[in-house]
Amino acid sequence: MKKLEEILKTWEPVIGLEIHAELTTLNTKMFCGCKLEFGAAPNTHTCPVCLGLPGALPVPNRAAIESIVLAGLATNCDIEKHSMFYRKNYMYPDMAKNFQTTQGPIAFCMRGHLDLDVDGANADERYGLADLKPGESADNITRTEDGYVAHVGITRIHMEEDAGKMVHIGGGEGRIAGATHSLVDYNRAGTPLIELVTEPDLRTPEEARLFMQKLRQIYLAIGISDCSMEEGSLRCDGNVSLRRRGTTELGTKTELKNMNSFKNLHDGLLYEICRQAQVLEEGGIIYQETRHWDPTAKRTIVMRVKESADDYRLFPEPDLAPYDLSDEFIESVRAKLPELPDDKAARFQQEFGLSAYDARHLVEHRSTAQFFEACMSDAERELGSAAAKLAKPLANLAINDVSGWLNANPDAVLDESPLTPNRAVQLVQLVADGTISSKQGKEVFAAVIEEDADPKAIVEDRGMQQVSDTGAIEAVVDAVLAENPDKVEQYQGGKTGLIGFFVGQCMKRMQGKGNPQIINELLANKLDA
Repeated sequence: MKKLEEILKTWEPVIGLEIHAELTTLNTKMFCGCKLEFGAAPNTHTCPVCLGLPGALPVPNRAAIESIVLAGLATNCDIEKHSMFYRKNYMYPDMAKNFQTTQGPIAFCMRGHLDLDVDGANADERYGLADLKPGESADNITRTEDGYVAHVGITRIHMEEDAGKMVHIGGGEGRIAGATHSLVDYNRAGTPLIELVTEPDLRTPEEARLFMQKLRQIYLAIGISDCSMEEGSLRCDGNVSLRRRGTTELGTKTELKNMNSFKNLHDGLLYEICRQAQVLEEGGIIYQETRHWDPTAKRTIVMRVKESADDYRLFPEPDLAPYDLSDEFIESVRAKLPELPDDKAARFQQEFGLSAYDARHLVEHRSTAQFFEACMSDAERELGSAAAKLAKPLANLAINDVSGWLNANPDAVLDESPLTPNRAVQLVQLVADGTISSKQGKEVFAAVIEEDADPKAIVEDRGMQQVSDTGAIEAVVDAVLAENPDKVEQYQGGKTGLIGFFVGQCMKRMQGKGNPQIINELLANKLDA
């Protein structure tokens, strides 16, 4: 198959997402009092209502309605005061009652949007970006210095109940194909679930990945879900079609079902774009179907021909009255909105002088954002106005070292780790004042976590203090230059890359304790004289 870059010259992908999030921070299910608990023994949290037994009547979960309104307000949606639930009928054993209670044409949240900041390598997939100058717009994007901002519409966020969990025994990779039998666990059936549907405004797999990441940040910030993709409380269906570049008519779409990681979402859409392009260029036909992304084989597989809305025989739920949300209710929910990630990033830029890039990456994870703020508070208490100089190195520490450590240790809790805000401030101060080099700073960072010790104590115990005495360093520089006259001649003849050789020799003589900045300055002065 052709690569994406080549395909985009001829074809334009059109991508829309359906993102499902379980409201895991609630205590009970959507229409009954059964407990929400991941990992409980199978079928221990069920009742006549979530099993659909005759005569059982649903009672709506008010807290779930508050949660979806909160999600709508956080994503710039209009909140519909009048809406209702429907029965979505389907014959599959993961719902004992053979229908799912969901919303119809009018959902609680309609007509929203999110703006995506796409920069660096992430922006490379967008076709035609190079033709725009910063500030210029085309389609739904506006060019920036580092990439672009994409405006992505949200069609709706509707409320429904999750289905039970099927476990297929004897098949390949736990799938129904080839299974000897299947088991069903109804603990999850009836779990409050919200589904966000985007407009078909996404044009690259990277934009789709970034949209889902941003939505996850928002849901975590407002506290409606744990958004665990590993446990299935956040999952995504991706719809993708191709059309000839320059045309407006949509092509036939396929749906990639239940993408359970950001990488799988990106890679599955990327493969499907390339597959569809190959089929179309060979004169084939794209069928509307649901496909499964196999990350092991790195390809999509047909699951079933896509159902239409008529197949579900939607009709109003007779056991639930229509909803009439009052202005007072909506405003009471609005009052609960916390600071959202975009607002936090803007505040970090204004208060601490961070770049848009650093601020945005800081707020990707609540833990790093909270840690950075705690560090700045500690620094301001100790240093006053001088703390402003530490904002950038503290942000770098949180984005790179802290995030890297958390990714490598997924069970770690930053607040309970040996790396306290005070120790982080100590560490960046030691690097900033030249006591240790940035390379040594990474060694001290690891030692703080491993030994549960203060950075200053680690530096003293290991004798890591840098030599910054200009006279002592100059003597070493002179000796290195005197011992390598041939390299000096080559450098002055144009091979300026040899500066690394000279720095290395000086550091070797000083057992790694020489201040590299001073060494570089002295070498440059003497070699370029």
